[in-house]
Amino acid sequence: MPTFVIVNPKAGAVTDLAAVLKQLRRLRTATIAIARQRGDTERLCRSALRAGFDYFVAAGGDGTLNGLVNSVARSRQARETRIGIAPVGTGNDFARTLGLPTALRDNIRILNDPAATVRQIDLVRVKADRIRYFVNVATGGFSGMVGKKLTRQIKRAWGPLAYLRGAAAALPELHSYPAEIVLDDARWLSGELYNIIVANGRYAGGGVPVAPQADPSDGQLDVILIPQLPAAQLAIVATEILLGKHLANREIIHHRATQIAISSRPRMYFSIDGEPFAAASLSLQLIPGALNFVTAR
Repeated sequence: MPTFVIVNPKAGAVTDLAAVLKQLRRLRTATIAIARQRGDTERLCRSALRAGFDYFVAAGGDGTLNGLVNSVARSRQARETRIGIAPVGTGNDFARTLGLPTALRDNIRILNDPAATVRQIDLVRVKADRIRYFVNVATGGFSGMVGKKLTRQIKRAWGPLAYLRGAAAALPELHSYPAEIVLDDARWLSGELYNIIVANGRYAGGGVPVAPQADPSDGQLDVILIPQLPAAQLAIVATEILLGKHLANREIIHHRATQIAISSRPRMYFSIDGEPFAAASLSLQLIPGALNFVTAR
């Protein structure tokens, strides 16, 4: 089956583009396109969908995958389209959730296998003044500010430590947000929050297990709220998040839902699969099993 590969040449792990392209050419019947500017991934994907392609590979990080997902999700062919990942980004967080190997050559073997496992993955629609889709994690508040600080230059220079570098840059702007959360049109939560995590996948920020119990195929979103805390307690929570042990902390609020409405003043900065998104109010809705991902040989 013809494969359309979208390559991000600025992805964090792409230090030798020629070498990466050489490996990607091992994909059978592959058409390779390079996304050189912001918006190219979605534009190239839309064009390929019109041309009849139904197998796409994102060769980049979570941002590249997010662009591809948004184009496929908006198309009529979404249910018939397969998506693969060639993880060469800084974080590759959704690839971690899917249990994909880290080496590019091993992923190419999976993508080339005609009998590879195809897993139905839940999709999340975010609606504010615009609509955006994601498959991994949306983080708001402090984490959203960190995402805003993560420039391409920081990602390339710091690699897997880029998230910590971004956190250091955002720390002087740390503050809580008065927020209201409505889950599944019923459960209502209100308070001062440092952080809001809505997770379909398990990892964010380059391998941080922000939602260690999340499963992108279970028809549920993990909602994790970090309330305003004294500095000493906040430091403990931050350490627990890095270790994936924060859900046992009684200060942490953890629920599961399929629909979430969030409002805050001032408006909250979000990072949606690594892409910045700012809104004073937004809604998130899970669409079960909406996308088909190639996940294993």
